[in-house]
Amino acid sequence: MNKYLLTIILSAVLIFQLAYFDIPTAEAETTTPAVVTDNGRMSGIWVSTTLNLDYPSKRTTDSAFLRSEADKIIDNCADMGITDIFFQVRPACDAFYKSDIYCWSHWLTGSQGTAPSDGFDPLEYWISRAHSKGIKLHAWVNPYRVTNETTLTLDSLAYSNPARQHPEWVVPFEGKLYFDPAIPEVQQLVIKGVEEIVNNYDIDGIHFDDYFYPGQGFDDSKSYALYGNGTEKSEWRRNNVNTLVKALHDRIKALDPSVEFGISPVGVWANKKNNSLGSNTYGSESYYKNYADSRKWALEGWVDYIAPQIYWQIGNETIDYKEAVNWWVQTLNNCNTKLYIGLADYKCDGASASSPWCSGKAIQQQMDYNKSFDKISGEIHFRYKFVNDLSYIKNIVKTENGILSAPAEIETQAEATTLAPVTQAAPTSAPVMQAPVEATTAKLVNNTNDILVFVNGNQVSFDIKPVIQNSRTLVPFRAIFEALGADVSWNNDTQQVRAKKDNTEISFVIGEKVLLIDQKDTIIMEVRPQIMSGRSMVPLRAVSEALNAEVNWDNDERIITINTK
Repeated sequence: MNKYLLTIILSAVLIFQLAYFDIPTAEAETTTPAVVTDNGRMSGIWVSTTLNLDYPSKRTTDSAFLRSEADKIIDNCADMGITDIFFQVRPACDAFYKSDIYCWSHWLTGSQGTAPSDGFDPLEYWISRAHSKGIKLHAWVNPYRVTNETTLTLDSLAYSNPARQHPEWVVPFEGKLYFDPAIPEVQQLVIKGVEEIVNNYDIDGIHFDDYFYPGQGFDDSKSYALYGNGTEKSEWRRNNVNTLVKALHDRIKALDPSVEFGISPVGVWANKKNNSLGSNTYGSESYYKNYADSRKWALEGWVDYIAPQIYWQIGNETIDYKEAVNWWVQTLNNCNTKLYIGLADYKCDGASASSPWCSGKAIQQQMDYNKSFDKISGEIHFRYKFVNDLSYIKNIVKTENGILSAPAEIETQAEATTLAPVTQAAPTSAPVMQAPVEATTAKLVNNTNDILVFVNGNQVSFDIKPVIQNSRTLVPFRAIFEALGADVSWNNDTQQVRAKKDNTEISFVIGEKVLLIDQKDTIIMEVRPQIMSGRSMVPLRAVSEALNAEVNWDNDERIITINTK
């Protein structure tokens, strides 16, 4: 796009100056490209703000903190060669931008309607930073969702929230609140909200996901009586959504033809057993469950792209990835609407060794399969943290985007060893790295698919197998503490665990990330201790290191060795 030309030229000039005058720079020491290059395919990633899943990591008004986290995410995306970020700016009836229509999101600042400090505008900042890296920024909007938590009521929303101002527009469904898609004023609210973004921000796209009618049991009897006009209810609901989609497309193009409008629906439009035009699958159908006629949107040209969320592996008995992809390719092959595929990277997190998702194998196979179709122009990964934090997924994405010159070895999903690499030309005065204890004895061999844990050379027996979550290994707490030689106690009323070894005591509560050492020092664990299959599971590395033990990981054998000090 022309608006990136100046950025690219200035970046090139800056790189030349830095190289010519030998000016030191932090950028020069990293692998992050100054500007993401276009290799002909869209490489997208969803950044979720609802429930603080990706951004921000905590709710705060601190603009410096919000900027810092945005910088980190965007820089990491550039490092992976991501071309398009789909940033969730309206997770519910709220906003991550300055709006005259919607309130500031409580997921941003902690209180709905409260603005960040110093006039900070997250969307404006994300756009500017993304564009400086050559990345497109799409505003991801949830059009009908009012609340994403069952604990919230209309009265708990900010007074200026459109849903609280117009309770007659709102329908409860399964503990959450939604706008009624049939009400003309609701449709105008959604359109005006999109107009506001397009008019006020240098946005590259408007993006909807799969939230339309939340289910068949949605109680819209009042609006049906008013606006149904004798139309069969299912067709009437679909027409309500179709009317909004077409109106949005037309309005966006009238305001700025360069802004893309796209939707990421459920991966199955309809199953062939229920609709002769459908796919040979047996899953949940957006056409019947959500009244989302995504096929029609694409064929009519009401969207610039469609990105079905095909969240099942190749060979899945219910919805085979290849069957779903083939259907979308064949359906859209003769129309101009671009086809992207939404991928379920999150399913790799915690996948067992026997799972097709283990180590990102399913993702790699899916991306390889997509490349066999000219119609598929790229993928969108769900979501940022799973791609960035799971090193094997990150390497797959970087390789596909041409950042890594050769396919990276897929790593297993466990903690990487904390040992630093040994350099070949280390000075003789440098401290000598001591080899781990197990290196002085026969190498441990793992003939199973499970993760094995050894403490001081002795294998630990668990009645529940170790589990991987967010690249961290969880194990039953009593077995690991006893193996470490710690005295352990459990308070059933408070769900608190205490463990003491020598002069160190640690404590934590199941379900909370805070780990307390000697009642004064605090560590925030990356994974919460939690109950699984009736056992309290704890993050092995965090609790072991808190008790002054050394933890190492053998990537090839999937063995964790712990040595007490």
